[in-house]
Amino acid sequence: MLPERLVRFRRPIVLGLHLLLVPIGYYCAFALRFDFDIPQQYREVFWATLPVVIVARLASFWLFKLFRGWWRYSSIADMTATIKATIVSSGALLAWLFLTGSYNGFPRSVLLLDCAGAILLFCGARLSVRILREEPLWRRKQADRITAIVVGAGDTGELLVRAIRRNHADRIVLKAIVDDLRWRQGMHIHGVPVAGAVADLDRLIDRHGASMVMVADPDLSREKLRRVTDACLRKGIACKLVPSIQELGDGGDAVSRLRDVDVEDLLGRPAVDLDLREARKQIAGSVVLVTGAAGSIGSELARQLAALRPSRLILVEQAESALYFVHLELQQSHPSIEVVPIVADIVDHTRLSDVFATYRPEFVFHAAAYKHVPMMEANVSEAIRNNVFGTLNVATQAAQCKVRRFVLISTDKAVKPSSVMGASKRITERVVLGWPLLRSSGTDFRAVRFGNVLGSDGSVVPLFKRQIAQGGPITLTHPDVTRYFMTIPEAVKLVLQAATLPEVAGRISMLEMGQPVRIADLAENLIRLSGLVPDRDIKITYIGLRPGEKLHEELMSCVEETVPTTHEQIRVVKTDEPDGAALARRLDELNTAVRHGGTQDILDAIFELVPECVAPLRDRISGRGGAGTVGEQPAAEVV
Repeated sequence: MLPERLVRFRRPIVLGLHLLLVPIGYYCAFALRFDFDIPQQYREVFWATLPVVIVARLASFWLFKLFRGWWRYSSIADMTATIKATIVSSGALLAWLFLTGSYNGFPRSVLLLDCAGAILLFCGARLSVRILREEPLWRRKQADRITAIVVGAGDTGELLVRAIRRNHADRIVLKAIVDDLRWRQGMHIHGVPVAGAVADLDRLIDRHGASMVMVADPDLSREKLRRVTDACLRKGIACKLVPSIQELGDGGDAVSRLRDVDVEDLLGRPAVDLDLREARKQIAGSVVLVTGAAGSIGSELARQLAALRPSRLILVEQAESALYFVHLELQQSHPSIEVVPIVADIVDHTRLSDVFATYRPEFVFHAAAYKHVPMMEANVSEAIRNNVFGTLNVATQAAQCKVRRFVLISTDKAVKPSSVMGASKRITERVVLGWPLLRSSGTDFRAVRFGNVLGSDGSVVPLFKRQIAQGGPITLTHPDVTRYFMTIPEAVKLVLQAATLPEVAGRISMLEMGQPVRIADLAENLIRLSGLVPDRDIKITYIGLRPGEKLHEELMSCVEETVPTTHEQIRVVKTDEPDGAALARRLDELNTAVRHGGTQDILDAIFELVPECVAPLRDRISGRGGAGTVGEQPAAEVV
């Protein structure tokens, strides 16, 4: 390999090497033909034809752009081009011999020997440079090199092994690959053996003294990923994940894209796999409006909607600083889309009316809401004002502007609500699906429920990480609390998928969310992923359920059932709703209580709209529960 200071002279040096190798290969062909004792007459033939061979070879190599490549990165394509260039140049020599009448005095076997020898010589030279780069003998004994094992012998695993052998062999030594497909075991990938299955990982780590495991199997189940992670944690070594080939579609280096295993990767259910082709067909070229566009869900909605290529994306948000950064991000990532930031309060009728009249959106995704359960227990009137009447305001504007489709972002906390926040979201579902003006407007109103989202503002994972960084303790409400979990991208994909299913029109849809996850297990996994031991390095303390919180979330209430849709992971909720007149009367009573009554008046009005609410909200409405306060000790809030 060339020293760095000679890189700018690479092409002249490469040309010089070819000028040296061409005569050597040509002479070897004569030598082999005559058993290394070339008669004088054929020596003269050699010298007479050598200039022709040099010109033909160099011209052919230039034609096939072989002087432009880096030998250290030689690939199958380079070898193929070298073979073609050599055959073409040999053909040119043969043509010259015929045209000049020199063919009869030329040893014919030399043509074949020269062609074959040149292929071996030039391909071998390129391959040798690559081998020296990928297997630098003078660095093999460095003590700081990483000894690694790869999980996955598929396409992603092959890509990772190739990237390491090509660009990182001086610091990473691959000892083995593990894969649970039996027919792959015993194979070698770029010289690295597939030495067993995931169950053999502990043994292989010990045998090879591995200091890192790289997971390169995008189809690895969550259960097996936990096994891999547990093995790494037991051995005290690093565990890294490689993005899938689709995520590496830009051709990026797989090694540079390695990341730590995060708690989201260990969810106790399969990841959601949704097809957004229909959403892309409907959204492309449309005007789309997102409320709450700087929040956790709203901002991810904006990102995924932008990828569907709307003509204009309207971002409505009350928090102007957060909106600024989301707007800046989308402008940079999607310069061809007009992204319009709107600072507005969804309760402000005049402001919203102006926004809808100016931009005439065709799709509205309503994500704006107050979501923190204990905080809303202490701010009942504001929760109802924003979540219920803010939603009614947005939906009314959508109906008046003849919006094509309105999608409400709801939550599983609306099922048998135990909190003011959950009850407010159940009321918003009834508003958008049952308000008389909306039902007769021609706009397709629908709602989407999903579980808790990992990584959202104020949720468990960011709080746990902060507490771990501070040395603990992690504070949990109860050792048996469980929740249904999704990642933010999964939740948003669900929204976009449900927004396009025809059978969801005018209804509530929800995701098949698998089994609930115990929050204490989530905390312990996060501690272990930080390289620490639960209750030894980081203490876990329990402070009791907070106002409005349930021990376990539910997916259906006593007045609901679900039916399947054309997508196996989405179901439609069938629920009994009050008639439009009764809904309007009760909302008027709720509005009066918010404007002129006290907290108990609001709670009584909530019960009229959500009679299926459960303790502790039902106890609070009946006067048996406390008013609820937000404690000073932060705990895991699951939102």
